[in-house]
Amino acid sequence: MVTIDREAAPATAVAAVPALVAALAGRRGTALALAVVPAAVALFFRDPDRTPDRPVAGAPGDVDSVLSPADGKVMYAGLGQDGVAPEGEWQQVSIFLSAFDVHINRAPYGGRLREVTYRPGKWLAAYSHESAHLNERTDLVVDREVDGVTRTVHFRQIVGLMARRVVTRVAAGDEIETGQRIGLMKFGSRMDVFVPTDAELLVEAGARVVAGETVIARWPSGPRA
Repeated sequence: MVTIDREAAPATAVAAVPALVAALAGRRGTALALAVVPAAVALFFRDPDRTPDRPVAGAPGDVDSVLSPADGKVMYAGLGQDGVAPEGEWQQVSIFLSAFDVHINRAPYGGRLREVTYRPGKWLAAYSHESAHLNERTDLVVDREVDGVTRTVHFRQIVGLMARRVVTRVAAGDEIETGQRIGLMKFGSRMDVFVPTDAELLVEAGARVVAGETVIARWPSGPRA
């Protein structure tokens, strides 16, 4: 059975109005045809369970893997882009979500959320460079101490041309797990992940990634205290 996120209810209800009007007017064939629309809208909010693509990745004992926070296509993977990455030295993975991708977002890395900051903005196409800092978005910063060193991962929900709302269901101070559901973005949109330069990026531009499954970056494994 396909699980549908609760955010589907209002959008599906609106999408069902034309079919209902046609049914009340006695146009049964038209009503049946229009019924496809609310069904498609509901499926946009589908929320499948996910398992990481490595046996230990994302498990409570794995502190080295960074998972994809979204389904979609990698637009960029490399050093942090000017005007996109936060201040400092970062590596960046930018993921574009089409309207056909699952839009439930997951935490790329577990730890304590130091910042969750919503910023209103425009609705430029999510694949454009400017969308990263001009569009409506939520920035999340998670810290995790490993062997006495604090690792920080910064990730960002960005709405796009079709998406008009970002939904974030975690708050600053929360303890989150790698791969945990943290919210969604309504319709086509974008997610950026920024990891320190001592982590190795494992994806390239053009790759397809799956939220909560694909390992997009990893710190070198070493002896644990």
